[in-house]
Amino acid sequence: MEVSASCSYALLLFSIFLIFIYSFPSKQNHLFLAFEPPPASTHNTSHLSTEPLPSSSTRNTSHLSAESLPSASSSVPAGNNTIIPIKKRCRLERIEADLAQARAAIHEAIQKRSFKSDKDEIFIPRGSMYRNAYAFQQSHIEMVKRFKIWAYRDGERPLVHSGPLKHIYAIEGQFIDEIENGNSSFIAQHPDEAHAFFAPVSVQHIVEYVYRPITSYDRDRLVRTFKDYIMVVAHKYPYWNASNGADHFMLSCHDWAPGVSVDDPELYKNFVRVLCNANMSEGFQPERDATLPEFNISPLSLTRHWFSKPPQNRSILAFFSGGRHGDIREGLINHWVGKDNEIQVNEYLPKGKDYARLMGDSKYCLCPSGFEVASPRLVESFHSGCVPVIISSNYSLPFNDVLDWTKFSVNIPVEKIPEIKKILQGIPEYEYLKMQKRVTKLRRHFQLNRPPKPFDALHMVLHSIWLRRLNIRLQH
Repeated sequence: MEVSASCSYALLLFSIFLIFIYSFPSKQNHLFLAFEPPPASTHNTSHLSTEPLPSSSTRNTSHLSAESLPSASSSVPAGNNTIIPIKKRCRLERIEADLAQARAAIHEAIQKRSFKSDKDEIFIPRGSMYRNAYAFQQSHIEMVKRFKIWAYRDGERPLVHSGPLKHIYAIEGQFIDEIENGNSSFIAQHPDEAHAFFAPVSVQHIVEYVYRPITSYDRDRLVRTFKDYIMVVAHKYPYWNASNGADHFMLSCHDWAPGVSVDDPELYKNFVRVLCNANMSEGFQPERDATLPEFNISPLSLTRHWFSKPPQNRSILAFFSGGRHGDIREGLINHWVGKDNEIQVNEYLPKGKDYARLMGDSKYCLCPSGFEVASPRLVESFHSGCVPVIISSNYSLPFNDVLDWTKFSVNIPVEKIPEIKKILQGIPEYEYLKMQKRVTKLRRHFQLNRPPKPFDALHMVLHSIWLRRLNIRLQH
């Protein structure tokens, strides 16, 4: 995929690089066994220095060198026929060299099965639930050390620079607030320092303030409002045109968020969308976009007390409680409500029953999609020590670049809803215990903290964005 005639957007061997970096080694099924270097004809790793990763034959990612740079008096054309001064080229050169060093460090961690850090690490990811724990550790170290984001300052509240801080879309506002509050170490002091650029528009606030009262579900006003913002920053600053939006991202948890880019696919073809509604059948592209986990945050507290029994003391095989939101839940409720004490499915909880306690007393927690693919029950499962059972279609799971969901969750196709009990009873107890233990170990990645902590939910979201920036190379 080319960004422009002189500024190309390359995914740098996404099919090899991400699989290589984030696939845990397995003698049975792994692209490169035991972290051995791949064959030279496939991927040459003999020069892991500050040079960028080599590309596939379909991408133009020629290495930066002194010979490739134009003379000091020249200018270079970029997207939309904009002429970028040579000073801008120097910015991109510095940024790309910095990213190349990060890639080299990750490759070294893979080859040596170790990591390097300038400080003591408070958490070391280990276990088969990580696709590649060494690469993940080093990548996180590099992110904390290097990654800088510029949040555009244009626009006014409440549509820009603020978002919901509670209830079902809260992760959207929490992220915007973390980036905007001035305390984040990931914020660039000047846009020339930035690896990535954030459009801090809140889709939820557009819906809340522009559409209220809702008399129509037509998306035109949302699409126009968002596009207007992008056009303002694209015309006012050189950064969007320097990459055709490839190093820019939005973040939203609202169901309507994927629709912001539908009316102008050419404008948004490189733009990174970080979404809760990560539905691959509706245009979500995992190699470009990133999945945002959905939280249901209380107005009273960022965290909630969750009840979690030891796995051997859990008396409920599987649990779900929720409304008839969408066809999947409709099928689940119709088939299982009131049918079986071991598969406890409720549309409404009986009086006196506690949702958190029931999850904490369940071996498996059913996480069906609602009107859209995401559900906060996925996050709640980790806090309850309950193995998540994903009942969805075309859902790109959160942090899938790093986490191997097959090691700690169960996926049940929608058409097999009537077989839930049979499928779960068919899982050996020792397999359940391994999955449950992994769920508890992974809990920190789904914990929302303010300020954020290493490897928590906000850091994991930032890491998803960081990975996508690592996997493009902006040409000069």
